[in-house]
Amino acid sequence: MGYKEMQSSSNLLLGSAISLLVSFLWAVEINVYKSQSEVATPLAISTLKMWLSFVFMTILMFLMYRVATFSVPIESMVYLVASVTLGLIIGDIAFLTSQDRIGVSYAYPITSTYPIMTYIIAIYVLTEELLLTRLIGIILAVVGVILISREQSSNQKVDSIDTFDKAGIALALFAALCWALGSIFLQLGVTDVDPIDANFVRMAFGFGIITPLFLASIRNGSPRPTRRAAKMVLVAAFFGMALGSLLYTYAVKLIGASITAVLGSVSPLFALPISIFFLKESYSHKSILGALLTVLGVILVVVIV
Repeated sequence: MGYKEMQSSSNLLLGSAISLLVSFLWAVEINVYKSQSEVATPLAISTLKMWLSFVFMTILMFLMYRVATFSVPIESMVYLVASVTLGLIIGDIAFLTSQDRIGVSYAYPITSTYPIMTYIIAIYVLTEELLLTRLIGIILAVVGVILISREQSSNQKVDSIDTFDKAGIALALFAALCWALGSIFLQLGVTDVDPIDANFVRMAFGFGIITPLFLASIRNGSPRPTRRAAKMVLVAAFFGMALGSLLYTYAVKLIGASITAVLGSVSPLFALPISIFFLKESYSHKSILGALLTVLGVILVVVIV
């Protein structure tokens, strides 16, 4: 095996591990946000996430010892701004709003289709090679995630809806598209940029975009989050958004948007064994089938190329 092949395998292994860690952090984050949705609006939650992440990246940028100076070309900056605007602002607000309308057990499986969208867009925009094994793997992983999340919500008897909410479903699909486009733009923006510099740009512009929106909503009578809710969101945001966004940027740089999107979407796979072994919750054959499909899908995406 040559040096380039060894380096590629090393990047794949490291990037995959980082992506799975991000997926775990997001699994915890989503559940915290859901628990606070009655006392904090989607915009308020997204704003608190962005504020904390911006502070975190500012500290990381200016208080840490940096070997290289800050350097982000204008073209890369445009892509990075587009990635944060679509993925972390518009997409997240759409998902949180959809979650409030149709419940997380419906919203999360629908938005979990974003890896398929990411791969299809990457084929056309990034001229990524169409691999049948990878496409099948992505589909299997997405189906597995949907089965797990639906079964878990069914067992917990939460998030039931009485009517077909077209707007809620449309928002979930729109969020998935935003996340897919955000991942693609992130890959374009981070190609020749240090991930710390890239994520600082994303959080800085995200802070500048979302803050006026939040302040305007407060002036127009939107309720402020309670102090307890703000604390809960900020703690979750530190792991899910501050650390998660930086790690996700590293992963996209190492292995690309398509693979990172798949591995980043398997959060329910982590929640399943935790709920079974630690919380003593029941499980069904569908949830086990979902776990097997997810694992098989990940193997096809990451290992078989």
